[in-house]
Amino acid sequence: MESLLSILIWLPVLGGGLVLAIGNNRSEIAKWASVVISVVVFALSLTLWTGFDTSTSAMQFVENSPWIAQFNINYHLGIDGISLPLIILTTFSTILVIIAGWEVIKNRPAEYMAAFLMMEGVIIGVFSSLDAILFYVFWEASLIPMLLIIGVWGGQNRVYAAIKFFLYTFIGSVFMLVSLIYMYNQGGSFSLAALNDLPLTLTEQSWIFWAFFLAFAVKVPMFPVHTWLPDAHVQAPTGGSVILAAIMLKMGGYGFFRFSLPITPDASSEFATVVIVLSLIAIVYIGFVALVQKDMKKLIAYSSISHMGFVTLGVFALFSIVEMGTDGNIIGSLEGVYLGLEGAMIQMISHGFISAAMFLVVGVLYDRLHSRDISTYGGVINSMPKFTGFAVLFAMANAGLPGTSGFVGEFMVILSALQANFWYAFLAATTLIIGAAYTLWMVKRVFWGPVTNPEVSTLSDINNREFFILATLAVAVLVMGVYPQPVVEVMHASVVNLLEQALTTKLPL
Repeated sequence: MESLLSILIWLPVLGGGLVLAIGNNRSEIAKWASVVISVVVFALSLTLWTGFDTSTSAMQFVENSPWIAQFNINYHLGIDGISLPLIILTTFSTILVIIAGWEVIKNRPAEYMAAFLMMEGVIIGVFSSLDAILFYVFWEASLIPMLLIIGVWGGQNRVYAAIKFFLYTFIGSVFMLVSLIYMYNQGGSFSLAALNDLPLTLTEQSWIFWAFFLAFAVKVPMFPVHTWLPDAHVQAPTGGSVILAAIMLKMGGYGFFRFSLPITPDASSEFATVVIVLSLIAIVYIGFVALVQKDMKKLIAYSSISHMGFVTLGVFALFSIVEMGTDGNIIGSLEGVYLGLEGAMIQMISHGFISAAMFLVVGVLYDRLHSRDISTYGGVINSMPKFTGFAVLFAMANAGLPGTSGFVGEFMVILSALQANFWYAFLAATTLIIGAAYTLWMVKRVFWGPVTNPEVSTLSDINNREFFILATLAVAVLVMGVYPQPVVEVMHASVVNLLEQALTTKLPL
C-alpha cells in the first residue's frame, strides 16, 4: 500500500468526524462506530510491522508530495524502527480507551469518542512526519483534543488543569518553531534529512538544543517543568489519563531521538551531563514525592515522571560511554550505548502499557465509589478478587518486578548508566526500592487488610468489558517482560544509525 501512513493518519480523523455526525442522540451507534474504526486502524498498523524491513535504517513506507511549495514545505511521511513501535502503541491504546469509556461516559459520548479518534490520527502524524513543519503542525494539533477531553469530561478543577496543560506544552513548542525557522533560513529546507546534515556552529547548536529541550522536556515531562502533569492527570477522565500517560508523554522522548541527537550532536554532547542530572533528580526526588500522595492518580502521575526519567537518562548517557576518535572510529563500549538507547525505547513502550493499566485500575475503583483517595478504600480484595489480581500484577510491573515489562527497560538503562558512571547507575537503581515502596504502600492500603469503609464490601467485581481491557494489558506487560526481542530487533538498525549521527560532529573543521 503506497499511502498506508496517510490512511493511518486520516482514517481516525475522518472517523472522528463521522462519529460527531452520528451524534449523541444515537450514542450506541456512535460507540460501535468508534470501536470499529479504532480496530481497523490497529489492524492496518500491524501491516506496517509485517511489511517492515529490520535490516535497514532507511525510512520506509515513504510518501512525499509538495504542500506549501514556496517555502519548500512538503507532506513528507515515513517511519523507521524508532517510530514503528510507538505507532503500534498508539493504535493499540486507542481501542482500549474507547472500550473503557463505554458505560462510564454519560455526557456527550459521541464527542468523547471522536476526540480520541482524532487525537490518534494526529499522534500517528507526529511519529511519522519527515518534514519539520508537518511535525510541528501535528504536534500542536494533538493538544486540542486533549484540552477538550480534560476541560469537558474532567473533574472539578478541570478548566484550570486543561489550561495549565495547554500553556506549558504550547509555550515549550513555540521555541521549537523559532529554531526550525532559523535552520530553514540557514539551509533552505524543512526536511529532517536536510536538517540532520546542516552544518551549525556550537553556539547555534546550543541555542537550538535548548529550544528543542524546552519543547520535549515539558512533554516528557522532566524536572522542573513537570508540575502540569499531576494536575492534568487528577482532573482528566480515565481515558484522558491513559492516553496522556501511554502516548503523549512519549512524544517528548521521541523528539529527543528524532531531533535533539541528530540535529544538534555537539550541543547534545556538551549538555548531556545537565540532562542526566535532571533525569536522576526526576527518578529519585519525584519517587519520594510519590510516597506521600493521598490521591491514587497523583501517586501514579508522579511515578510516571520518575519512570520517564529513565528514558532521558538512557538517551544522554551515551556521551559519557563513547566518543568519536580522530580517525572516525567510535571509542568505547557500543554495547553499553545500545543498551541505553534501546532500553529507553523499551521503557517508553513498557511505561505505555503499565501506566495505562494503572490508570484504568484507578478508573474502575472511581467508577464504583467516586473517590480517588487511598483512605476511602481498604480490603478491596474481599469484594473484588479478580480485579485485585490484575491490580497487584500491574503494581508489581510498576515497581519493576523481573518478568514484567517494567523491569526490562529499567534494567537495560541501569546497565548502560553503569558504563557511563557508577553513581548514575546507583541513583537510577534506587528507583527499584522507592518504586516498590510507594507502589506496595498503595496496594497494601487499598487492597489488603480488613474492610474499614462499609461501602467497599458492596463493590461488584469487574464485568466482562473491564476484564477484557485489563487482561489485554496484562498479556502485553508479561509478553514484553519475558520476550522483548521482537521490539529490539525492529529498532536496532535505526539505533545504530542514530548513534552514528549523534557522534558525527557538525562543527567546521
